[in-house]
Amino acid sequence: MKSSLNDLALLLLRLGLGAVMWAHGAQKLLGLFGGHGPQGFVRLVGTLGMPASMAWLVIAVEFFGGIAIALGVLSRLAALGFTVTMAVGIVKLHWANGFFMNGPGGPGYEYPLLLAVVAFVLLLTGPGRYALFGRTQKLLA
Repeated sequence: MKSSLNDLALLLLRLGLGAVMWAHGAQKLLGLFGGHGPQGFVRLVGTLGMPASMAWLVIAVEFFGGIAIALGVLSRLAALGFTVTMAVGIVKLHWANGFFMNGPGGPGYEYPLLLAVVAFVLLLTGPGRYALFGRTQKLLA
């Protein structure tokens, strides 16, 4: 019984994190949900002193990684990508604004920290049994 609940919990974590990361990737790649599209994100990343290739890497990690982790395909790789992306975002963009996401200087690191922790948990645990590539195919899960 406990194993089934753990697998259900991992499924819910994967679906939630996958949906959030895909939506953020869709803002950056497609300009959906009020996003500025790739040009706007590449410009933002440039103001942080990073090359355009990093912007495109983040877009790919969020958009395609969101789909992958929700399905349970390459979920550990996607979780690693999310963890690193959120950590860099905290350091380069959110840290100066403080902890709270509704801080006076702009969004702080509260939300990206939560996403990074969820991603790191999935990196450590794997996708669980309810994944497209579950326990039988460890490499792809």
